[in-house]
Amino acid sequence: MTEDIIKNSNKTVENGDTISVNYVGKLEDGTVFDTSEKEAASEAGIYNEMRDYEPLTFTVGAGQMIKGFDEGVVGMKVGEEKTIEIPPEEAYGEYMEEYARELPRDAVNFVPAVGMQLATETGLKGTVTEVGEESFIVDFNHELAGRTLIFKIKVVSVEA
Repeated sequence: MTEDIIKNSNKTVENGDTISVNYVGKLEDGTVFDTSEKEAASEAGIYNEMRDYEPLTFTVGAGQMIKGFDEGVVGMKVGEEKTIEIPPEEAYGEYMEEYARELPRDAVNFVPAVGMQLATETGLKGTVTEVGEESFIVDFNHELAGRTLIFKIKVVSVEA
């Protein structure tokens, strides 16, 4: 059985479809934090020459995307564009104070600095948010935890 890419069709996106989308992700204050569009990245001052700016391809409902994005594309058609607002509980979750940990400076063999990215032996990633004389704080929350995200999405293709 062959699967054809449907470019110009009235087929609506359903769970299980593999689709490609262009998107611009913003915070409520309008700050662009991610995009698949080179021009939007340049305008927002987040352009990265090491990145390929191309449509994002994923399987709808397979858990590859945050819940609100996954659910937001269902029912869209190729060429359709819409803006969806995703609350924290359907994005990266609420900010959890207990995920920010204070550690003694002598627990590590380097000099911690604010903004430094750290990873634990189990792969948990955190960011140093404060450094004091005796200790420092590592925040293991996702950087977008607690934030409402606004995505402008355009469906480029659907594999039926």
